[in-house]
Amino acid sequence: MNVPPPTTVDGDGPKAPPIATVTTPFGRVMVAMISSYMGGVIALSVPVSVLLTLKLVEMVGQDGVPLALGVITGCGAATGFFVNPIAGRISDRTQLRFGRRRTWILAGGLAGACALSAIWLTTEVWQIVVLWCLVEIFIGFQMSVTGALMVDQVPAAKRGSISGVLGLIVATGPLLGLAIITPLSGAAQWIAIAALAAIGAAIAILLLRESPLANAPSPITARQLLSSFWVSPRRHPAFAYAWMVKLFVGAVGAAGAYNGVFLLQRIGTSTEELAATILGISFIFVGVGGTACLLAGIVSDRLRRQKPFVMMGGVLGAGGLVVLAFADALPAVYLSTAISAVGAGIFLSVDTALSSRMLPRAEDIGKDLGVMSLAGTIPASAIPFIAPLLLAIGGFTLLYLLLAVLGLIGGLLVLRLPELGKEGDPRWAQLTVTR
Repeated sequence: MNVPPPTTVDGDGPKAPPIATVTTPFGRVMVAMISSYMGGVIALSVPVSVLLTLKLVEMVGQDGVPLALGVITGCGAATGFFVNPIAGRISDRTQLRFGRRRTWILAGGLAGACALSAIWLTTEVWQIVVLWCLVEIFIGFQMSVTGALMVDQVPAAKRGSISGVLGLIVATGPLLGLAIITPLSGAAQWIAIAALAAIGAAIAILLLRESPLANAPSPITARQLLSSFWVSPRRHPAFAYAWMVKLFVGAVGAAGAYNGVFLLQRIGTSTEELAATILGISFIFVGVGGTACLLAGIVSDRLRRQKPFVMMGGVLGAGGLVVLAFADALPAVYLSTAISAVGAGIFLSVDTALSSRMLPRAEDIGKDLGVMSLAGTIPASAIPFIAPLLLAIGGFTLLYLLLAVLGLIGGLLVLRLPELGKEGDPRWAQLTVTR
């Protein structure tokens, strides 16, 4: 059982609520986080990688897909931009006996599943935009609150390992989803993805145990709610640099939204072959990236080093995009996938563990993790809006090379962060509570 740290006073408002007592054994927490993450990753990744593209081909034809897909995914990601810190703030202060994290994991998973199921019934692009924004809101709530469990209930010494496992889920989730939908068609594909999202959330809340907050939280003002989107970079420089690392390296992953369009327009893949081709690429990504993710997470914990892994992840991710920028056949796409997979696996294996060390306040874990997650949301929000312009100017080559430069910058920015065990350095202001 963890002992909650002393409650502190926020300079901009009333005393923050005390941390709830944790009673879930580590093994159950890990399985619960895996289940919730798996459902959320499948719900968000599979539609973007293939289902939305196929739906839009029917609606607007191949030539209209890039713009329509950019509007849909851009609006959805922009909506998600506002969800994560608010979700963290709300869950931090939720006092229901069902649990401050369990409540929102279940609600987000079930509501997201309903919105996903409804997308198949749409007949206009604007309808997909609305529903996809709802998916981003609901699933964003679920995954943001799940991420808070890393600090709530996972001992610091074990966060590298579980971060590696969760990174593997990010890689294997799309593969599992694609494998399930490939033999299906039409509405059955959307219903299957929705069911996986709901089941993942349900399993998680059955395994988790939480105690309600000891005392009722003070009422939150509009100013405090808006402050959910801000952590001072001057007072907390380590948090700010970790945020920028996540932002720039996250730009590499944002390229995945256009994989289907790339295969259709440059490689010449047919719509009938698209799902199977992406599934094959996903097998490579998971096989290579998953292995790298697990090994890097374990090695990081043993060496007690995280910065070299983050740097290597950013550099290799950028390298994979450079290869893809000049690819004109599937073998080159496969090579790009393998390189990017190693980079993504290494980065994902330690990213969550590294970010969790940079949180400023123990009382605002959920909120601050939400702010941190904004760094991953911004590329997914902005790039779909600017990608059609970049494609018109320089095609996929310009788009992928620009994203590669951003990934390289992110990998280098990690040099500004303290290494594991160096958090006491007075240059850095961050969470130092040990669990």
